[in-house]
Amino acid sequence: MIISGKELSAKMKAAMAEEVKTFPEKYGRVPHLAVILVGDNPASVSYVTGKAKASAEVGIKNSTIRREATITEEELLALIAELNADDEVDGILVQLPLPKHISEDKVIAAIDVKKDVDGFHPANVAALWQKQPCTLPCTPKGIIRMLQTAGVEMAGKEAVVIGRSNIVGLPVSKLLLDQNATVTIAHSRTKNLAEVTRRAEILVVAIGRPKFVTADMVSEGAVVIDVGVNRDPETGKLCGDVDFAAIEPKASVITPVPGGVGPMTITCLMENTIECFLKNR
Repeated sequence: MIISGKELSAKMKAAMAEEVKTFPEKYGRVPHLAVILVGDNPASVSYVTGKAKASAEVGIKNSTIRREATITEEELLALIAELNADDEVDGILVQLPLPKHISEDKVIAAIDVKKDVDGFHPANVAALWQKQPCTLPCTPKGIIRMLQTAGVEMAGKEAVVIGRSNIVGLPVSKLLLDQNATVTIAHSRTKNLAEVTRRAEILVVAIGRPKFVTADMVSEGAVVIDVGVNRDPETGKLCGDVDFAAIEPKASVITPVPGGVGPMTITCLMENTIECFLKNR
């Protein structure tokens, strides 16, 4: 089974759009997402454009605030403070990565936790690990939703996550644990990595290395979730962290790149924005 993130995202956005239609009468307005884009990195511009498009499809207000890459850290923090104080802004997202002279940790911590639609704020991260109510990071949230929709049983299964980032690797490991899976967290330099991944009934790869996971690293019938978005060095086309063509015949479930996890990340961002709007009424 190839899980289409596009199809699931379309269904979720349609349902959210119907809900949002009722908000002006109930609450006097629709949710408002503010996205800050620093610089003109092509990938970041593309991501921000996709978020604006999804906002329009769902019916929420989207404000994209662009600043030059030369903006100082103090100026960016002041902008975030203004958005924090604006009662008409429900969600704030700063597109990463940022220029090297700006501390991403400081920027993430500066966002009001009640408006942290990315789920990256230290308070949200702590709440996730303490099993407290929080805003879930968009990509891990989307991965679990895809597995559930595909009917993948996670309880009792052995899962391997390659990647240790606070954006995907660590939070998706925690969410799999919450689904009662047994989780091993690995990285690209783990000794005898292929032996580890061949034990996986559910394999999640999020390291940003094109076609890193080959067919010999995957067991027959495994569920393979590919989070990577890379350029194939040979063809220049988008590809994932796994060799899709080689692994698809072995996998019971697999996500493609593009069209797999990516669309779900943006859709879960829309869902998080609506949740923040409703929680803070």
